[in-house]
Amino acid sequence: MLRNLHIKIHSRSRLYPIKILAEDILTMKILVTGGAGFIGSHLVEHALRRGDTVGVLDDFNDYYSPSIKESNLAAVTGRITLHRVDLGEQTAVKKLVKEGGYDTIVHLAARAGVRPSMQQPELYLDTNIKGTFNMLEAAREAGVKRFVFASSSSVYGASPVVPFSEDQPLSQTLSPYAATKLAGETICSNYAYLYGIRVVCLRFFTVYGPRQRPDLAIHQFTRKIDQGIAIDQFGDGSTQRDYTYIDDIIQGIQGAIDYQGELFDIFNLGESETTTLAELIARIEESVGKKAHIHHLPEQLGDMPRTFANIDKARRLLGYRPTTSISEGIPKFVAWYRSLS
Repeated sequence: MLRNLHIKIHSRSRLYPIKILAEDILTMKILVTGGAGFIGSHLVEHALRRGDTVGVLDDFNDYYSPSIKESNLAAVTGRITLHRVDLGEQTAVKKLVKEGGYDTIVHLAARAGVRPSMQQPELYLDTNIKGTFNMLEAAREAGVKRFVFASSSSVYGASPVVPFSEDQPLSQTLSPYAATKLAGETICSNYAYLYGIRVVCLRFFTVYGPRQRPDLAIHQFTRKIDQGIAIDQFGDGSTQRDYTYIDDIIQGIQGAIDYQGELFDIFNLGESETTTLAELIARIEESVGKKAHIHHLPEQLGDMPRTFANIDKARRLLGYRPTTSISEGIPKFVAWYRSLS
């Protein structure tokens, strides 16, 4: 489906508005796995605004409250096709993909979290590796030719080379979660090579913003500081993260959907700046208007000492242009948090 587009062309000193039909904004049928989650629900809304037809696959598991996921989709329920299916249900997954007639699958669904993956590694292997395999098989059988896979900055492990670049060797991951994401990338590369599916793997760097999962640091710290509850700080506060605002991530995902380059490719999506844990806490304190009570704990196994994205490749090939710095993003998040009460 084509949409009308008004643009202006420049001739010497005058602007001339013209109306065209733009083939480069062809709308699509997109299946978003994990579409009831934080990133997924934002992508669903973005795709609907574009005029895409959207299906959502989500099992609404209890990793965190299913009611939060229900509320994430409340505003769009009547405009999407919702499939309450577990990734492990291969027959059901294949059936819904085939019957949906999707052009593109954006595979965001996964068991998330570094620390929980060390407690339940088999669950993470089953969901993140076997689940990704099931989605790729479904895409192959249904003739879906575009597949975007949500990977993670955790695949870089404790690499001393920063900022992290997509072409650097990856010798060791630090958690089962990270290992499943790296394995997912490898399986994706197989399907691109063997079956001609265009696959783009996106390595997300600590995404935050409205609807962020309640167990993640920014959300958890904001709530506890606001309520006067002590927060757990692992280590001396010097660990560093490249925090990425949700709007920038959605822009990067759209760039991956539109990508016409290599049949298989990998991109970092980050802000390309780092913030220490101590700096993060200070920014949240400032935005909330309260001081944090800090419970100091030793470093956690599996935690990366720092993440830092080189985004030159994404800028060049996806048109990726992150615009929200941590100094702007934290106040936006706190404003959203307060809107819930």
